[in-house]
Amino acid sequence: MALPRIVGMIPARLAATRLPGKVLLDLAGKPMVQHVVERASQSRYLSEVLVATDSDDVRAVVESYGGCAVMTSPDHASGTDRLAEVARETDCDLIVNLQGDEPLLRPDIIDAAITPFLHEENLRLGTIAAPITTAEEHHEPSAVKVVVDRQGFALYFSRCPIPYFRLDPGVAWDDTAARVHPKSGLHPLKHIGLYVYTKETLLWMASLPRTPLEVTEGLEQLRALENGCPIRVVEVDYSPIGVDTPEDLERVRRLMAGQ
Repeated sequence: MALPRIVGMIPARLAATRLPGKVLLDLAGKPMVQHVVERASQSRYLSEVLVATDSDDVRAVVESYGGCAVMTSPDHASGTDRLAEVARETDCDLIVNLQGDEPLLRPDIIDAAITPFLHEENLRLGTIAAPITTAEEHHEPSAVKVVVDRQGFALYFSRCPIPYFRLDPGVAWDDTAARVHPKSGLHPLKHIGLYVYTKETLLWMASLPRTPLEVTEGLEQLRALENGCPIRVVEVDYSPIGVDTPEDLERVRRLMAGQ
């Protein structure tokens, strides 16, 4: 069976609120976006990696190291909309949405997200999640949680600590313990913002208006669920570090320096 043509796309803009221009910040002698492109290019399944941007500066940097940048409208409200513009003109079957601020993303994690599309029929949208191991992360609104059904499809995404850990009367939860429910054995999952779409699904999502749950939680993936699109979730053992603050940046620099 011939493999589908799978294109990795990285939405990259300079106007980040908390860390402006972060995709071009230096990490170990390279701009952040270059690290993402190089790691994505090591995927077994990606035919091509594109950077979708509305910035001439980003395009110039990407092209300076031999990468491929595609200019898009500056008016897009989200990365999904930006990728949809590129997808309309791209020959591909599947699109992988990669975050430009995750320079330590492992190629095998990308492949794990893609793998179900190679073996399971009629998948439209997929993503990944990793176990939450600390109480702090379980309760942190910026760490998005996902609960899945027994077939590996998302039931819901939330910034709240789901699933709620209900205990027997008189039993107190030890926040220093592993995040595993003592009766069900369930552990909470942190959603990682990497998506695999069929081309048709990406264009369909971008054509839809924002939905009530999407607006309420501030989570774009809820638009798909609210419109009846199943999301296949692959559990992985690695959670990449997103660079959103100066502290995140320094942490990644230390990791890259081997400290």
